[in-house]
Amino acid sequence: MLDFPPISEYVRLGQDLQGLTTWREQVEDKLDQYFADGVNIRDVVTARSDQIDLALDFLWQNAGLDQTDLALFAVGGYGRREMLPYSDVDVLILSEEELDEATEDKVKTFVSSLWDVGNFKPGISVRTIKACFDQATADVTIATSLIEARLLTGNEQLKKWPRRIVAESWTDKTFFDAKVLEQKKRYEQHNNTESNLEPDIKNAPGGLRDMNQIGWIAKRHFRVNRIYDFVHLGFISEFELAILEKAENFLWEIRHHLHRLTKRDENRLLFDYQREVAGLLGYTREEGQHPNHAIEQFMKRYYQIAQSVSTLSELLVNYFNESVIIPRLADYERQIEPVNKNFKLVDGKLAVNHHKVFSETPSAILEVFYLMANNPDIQGIRSRTLRLLLLAAKKIDQNFRDNPAHKALFLAIIRSPFRLYDTLVAMRRYGVLGNYIPAFGQIMGLMQYDLFHIYTVDAHTLLLIRNLNRFAEPEFGKQYPVVCNVFQRLARKDIIFIAALFHDIAKGRGGDHSELGAEDAIEFCRAHGLSERDGKMVAWLTRNHLMMSLTAQKKDISDPDVVQSYAEAMGDMEHLDYLYCLTVADINATNPTLWTNWKASLMRQLYSQSREIIRGGLDRPVDHQMLIEDTKFSAIEKLSDEFPPFEIEEVWKELGDDYFLKETVDEVVWHTSAILRHGENSDPLVLIREHRKAIQLFIYTRDTPNLFATTVAILDRLNLDVQDARIITAATNFSLDTYVIHDRLGSIMSDASRKQQVIDTLVKGLNQVDQYPGWMQRRIPRRLRHFEVENSVDIRLNRALNQNMVEISTLDQPGLLARIGGLFMMQGIDIHSARIATLGEKAEDIFFVTKPDGTPLTEKESAIFAEQLKGALDEASNQVTIQH
Repeated sequence: MLDFPPISEYVRLGQDLQGLTTWREQVEDKLDQYFADGVNIRDVVTARSDQIDLALDFLWQNAGLDQTDLALFAVGGYGRREMLPYSDVDVLILSEEELDEATEDKVKTFVSSLWDVGNFKPGISVRTIKACFDQATADVTIATSLIEARLLTGNEQLKKWPRRIVAESWTDKTFFDAKVLEQKKRYEQHNNTESNLEPDIKNAPGGLRDMNQIGWIAKRHFRVNRIYDFVHLGFISEFELAILEKAENFLWEIRHHLHRLTKRDENRLLFDYQREVAGLLGYTREEGQHPNHAIEQFMKRYYQIAQSVSTLSELLVNYFNESVIIPRLADYERQIEPVNKNFKLVDGKLAVNHHKVFSETPSAILEVFYLMANNPDIQGIRSRTLRLLLLAAKKIDQNFRDNPAHKALFLAIIRSPFRLYDTLVAMRRYGVLGNYIPAFGQIMGLMQYDLFHIYTVDAHTLLLIRNLNRFAEPEFGKQYPVVCNVFQRLARKDIIFIAALFHDIAKGRGGDHSELGAEDAIEFCRAHGLSERDGKMVAWLTRNHLMMSLTAQKKDISDPDVVQSYAEAMGDMEHLDYLYCLTVADINATNPTLWTNWKASLMRQLYSQSREIIRGGLDRPVDHQMLIEDTKFSAIEKLSDEFPPFEIEEVWKELGDDYFLKETVDEVVWHTSAILRHGENSDPLVLIREHRKAIQLFIYTRDTPNLFATTVAILDRLNLDVQDARIITAATNFSLDTYVIHDRLGSIMSDASRKQQVIDTLVKGLNQVDQYPGWMQRRIPRRLRHFEVENSVDIRLNRALNQNMVEISTLDQPGLLARIGGLFMMQGIDIHSARIATLGEKAEDIFFVTKPDGTPLTEKESAIFAEQLKGALDEASNQVTIQH
């Protein structure tokens, strides 16, 4: 029994109520102390509600309302006695008739005093029975609050009216349908997933509202007050109740800390609070663990609990629908269709033929999913069967996994023609997938504390499989034309599905997850009877699933030697095709915003060029001179109708061979024709076009040491981000710079005036290139402030290019590229090309540079410059920390 000071020690009836605020503060202090001392959060939450009851009863008497026929009810969360530090105090004042003037004055006194007392956030409604009935009939939210109405004080004769009003204004079916629709809309607001990076622990799937949903629907029908009473009624089992109560305690603890940290009714577990809440709940980082280990373990537990809550909510709500709502419909006739000795279809859903099916025939645990995956007409699993399945899944052990029949069934599911994604989601949700493949069970709920991976590892893995399946559907052919065509040619789709299942399965273990996952994959393939060749392909895909994206994003794939090296790593068309499909699906399942038109074009380019090399023969060396001549010949064919060949050659002779190796024919034609039309004009030439669904910016101007720095600074001020850059310096000291840019406002190609503004601003700025505008300091976005990214600078010599490759990894922030460009400028470093990659909160940029005379930095110069760059990035990070 928790002990609290009585109100009478602070204030008496008829006195100034200021002391009541002090009393409430004392109560909250004691509640916090009890919780800190280990008192169960459930007892703390209930005790807070009890103390608020006392305060409201006191205020009721103080206003003289105890002398009236009114009744005071706690409704909503307060009615359920679920009160966290800053929860709303929702009350209903109910009367049989309209209030007379004297009674109305007393009500005003009560309401005013409730607002005057500190630490209360009241939500007050005053209604007659008739008004209550009218409003409850029109609004399911009001009806829901009445279901949980709890009489605090006043007229006992009105005690049963709130429930009676709901019973008369809503039938079981209309109320059920309204609450299910409400839940569906709520889910949509949270992306229909429990795995949001910043979840709302109250309203998102698997949150407290899902537990409330069970109570609302059942209380409307069974007329009970406590959820424990549902056990005696057979609606919920002791085991299920224990899961819900444990989950509720955990979510209440999180909510308690969120309220205390924010000093408001905050239910969103934002990045701002995750680290601190994890610490308050006892999650700590041990020596040797990465900086975000504690947060990731805390969030993993949250996601696992949210998954269990949403699963139970689904089960119990469907059970109510199947056992109470549907059988009472006037025109209902149960439809039963035999399936086999274990299962039947009841109203389109799978049901066991008897309750011992899973215990007597363990293979039925997988068989139920095999049937779902091979029959698109099956609408799901009956709730009674699902209850048995959830219990049976817990008994999957090594003997179960070693059974040849079970292995064959699992492979048959992977090879099924219908709904593989939905089937695997159900297998994960109901505990089968994580128990059948224990390594998959270890990644369930595992999140990575960054903005790059926006889903938990298990959710990402299944979304990858969904994306692969979509490549076979005609409607996705327009969005992914090349990869869809390649996927449909794959001879063995089960190979890529198994690789997808294992590609990230070793995350969270430490070590190289690709290598560890490949070991798991080959073991799985051998155990399931796949040929050695098939197993090696699965393991190769798992081991190399990042190769294509890293090559396309971090290397210069316009360099024939880079593409040749990649094609040699593929070895043949089969490996190239499989990896291309897996890569595109993987990127889209990691973070859909990462799949830009530019990234898609890079992947297509790398795939197409590698395909040509493989078809032509990997043993044939790259003939650089032939490639140069081919590019020139094709370009001059397109240009000669408008320009004399000698004028074209005049422009080209100033450009080195590297230009014709790396630029496409289309780009050479674009650049050359623009330069020739520009003629002797001394102003910088600036052109913008949309090409391969990306925005290209071309600048032709006199070369200066701060050209790159000035350009990216101007682009940043114009809300344009650089994704790729290539700088060519002609022998006449002119620079041909091509940028691929992303428009933050999305209007540069549709708004002619904005496009012209960008061109005019660049021309003006580059005409005054000696007046470097500097980078524009802006506040870092909220979501970026809570991440720690270790700054790193690595400078290596690229002997083939005779240039230094500068790799920079740092926290992404506004104006970063402009700041880096300024640092290169100040050190007198010339930039020849750049690959810009922003992966969530992390920027990973690569620059190819030389000294002004075209020679690379020496080892000593590289070390000094790397230290200077690192120091500048550390200084920038400190400014971010100060902002936070």
